Amino acid sequence: MKTQKGFTLLEILLVVAAIAILAGIVIIAINPSKQLGETRNARRHSDVRAILDAVHQYAIDNNGAFPTAISTSTATEICKTGAACTGLTDLEVLTLNAKYLTSIPVDPSCPTDCATFGVGYKIIRDTTLNRITVSAPNAEENKTISVTR
Repeated sequence: MKTQKGFTLLEILLVVAAIAILAGIVIIAINPSKQLGETRNARRHSDVRAILDAVHQYAIDNNGAFPTAISTSTATEICKTGAACTGLTDLEVLTLNAKYLTSIPVDPSCPTDCATFGVGYKIIRDTTLNRITVSAPNAEENKTISVTR
């Protein structure tokens, strides 16, 4: 008499179910949407610092004078490099000849969450303390990204 070797249907179904449960646990633990949000926030933080560094380098080169386009009353969205900047802060002086920036950084969630010609970052100047604040209002994961110097 021959003995047949192999797996029963029940054994195969149990193994597949166990693998599915483990895969579900791993996907929940990794949480890809949270990881992607944190990655975009890291880029936003880097972009905000790059803009602020460029503004301050400009001020150093111009005897402490900040770009005149920066509003002192409300935080205004920054205009894209080379765009029509009606109602936005035009920081084109920072990108001329790529001296301070090659182009103004754009928020990762643009263009869906930005003005038509905006980059998604806002800037304001406090005349009392002579400080500049650059912020990323579209930050994810309930984070606030704002740098003042």
